[in-house]
Amino acid sequence: MMKAKKISDHIWSLKTWMIIPIHVWVVVDEDGVTLVDAGMPMMAKGIMKFIKQLNAGTLQRILLTHGHSDHVGAVKEILKSNEVPVYAHQIEIPYMEGEIVYPKRKKLELNLPKKLTQPLLEDKTGNMQSIGGLTPIFTPGHSPGHVAYYHEKDGILLGGDLFTSKKGKLRSPMPMFTADMALAVKSASVLSELKPKLLEVCHGNAVIRPADQLEDYVRSMEIKLGGRLS
Repeated sequence: MMKAKKISDHIWSLKTWMIIPIHVWVVVDEDGVTLVDAGMPMMAKGIMKFIKQLNAGTLQRILLTHGHSDHVGAVKEILKSNEVPVYAHQIEIPYMEGEIVYPKRKKLELNLPKKLTQPLLEDKTGNMQSIGGLTPIFTPGHSPGHVAYYHEKDGILLGGDLFTSKKGKLRSPMPMFTADMALAVKSASVLSELKPKLLEVCHGNAVIRPADQLEDYVRSMEIKLGGRLS
């Protein structure tokens, strides 16, 4: 079962449960629909049904926060009936295509077929270009090429696994699946730069005005990591 919730003028959150919640996001702009992350394989039908019912245009692209299996699971099924490009950070692609072992993992993960995913486009200064009304922001740590997507118009940050959350409070990404926790905590500074109205995470509920919690979050993580953030 999948639950849809409108979270802002242009963004819907689709949620399912597999022990923990898993969210993906549907973002609408004038040229149609962007899907951010693709959850688990069983979500494919529900995602496509929701986009059809939304009647806000066709699916234009899939943007990935990173390439772990619980974020790319429905991609192949969706692409069977929708020939759309799939984007991720260029650093992430060799890990998700099984060329390099993800840090802290024991074996290669062929989470998506080779040459299926394109690198997010960068300008001459190396900044990633906005796409589908979203600005990609490099937030490494949970995975080597993790990206969050900021919808400036709505003030929403789609954070993927940059954080988890509990009862509206910021929590760290899951340690067992996080490549470099100290780097992930450094990437959290994106909150103070953007000051989003709302942070959406894959595993947990939304966090309102997350920048207000950043100082406490970083301090608690410094204690957990024994001061390994400097």
